[in-house]
Amino acid sequence: MQDQTIGTVMITQEQINKRAAEIGRQIEADYRGESVVLVGILRGAVVWMADIMKNVNLDMRIDFMAVSSYGASTKSSGIVKINKDLDTDIEGKNVIIVEDIIDSGITLNYLKGYMENREAKSVRICTLLDKPEGRRVDIDVDYIGFTVDDKFIVGYGLDYDQKYRNLPYISYLEE
Repeated sequence: MQDQTIGTVMITQEQINKRAAEIGRQIEADYRGESVVLVGILRGAVVWMADIMKNVNLDMRIDFMAVSSYGASTKSSGIVKINKDLDTDIEGKNVIIVEDIIDSGITLNYLKGYMENREAKSVRICTLLDKPEGRRVDIDVDYIGFTVDDKFIVGYGLDYDQKYRNLPYISYLEE
């Protein structure tokens, strides 16, 4: 992508806040009386994870992982690399992986198996955006903010080569 132009606003901050509250209530209902560990996938999920955290009234711990499968490209390489692992022991714990966007599904499929192998009590996935057209592996997603078309999405934590994360809404890059 030589010259990037931001497209129109696809999802507003108000819409995101409303959906985060709805998902927060669902997580509370699903885990009533239990504790959860939210695992944010750096860097893109930070903004969304903060919104989810504010809307979940449960005993909660948080941790982060940094993984990559994109680099400075707009397409997944298909190879998942863990750049920062968990600091929290998740054995016997309810884990919710918080992601910014699910495209190919490769990264989340890998991470879900990774958490299960570490003997988490349960592993669920919460994503701000789901892009089913890009799916290369089957993966169940438990909490979906919004479904989006097959565009290169930016804003609200999502980037292109580390740019546009600070947009307070969801948009896309035009060529």
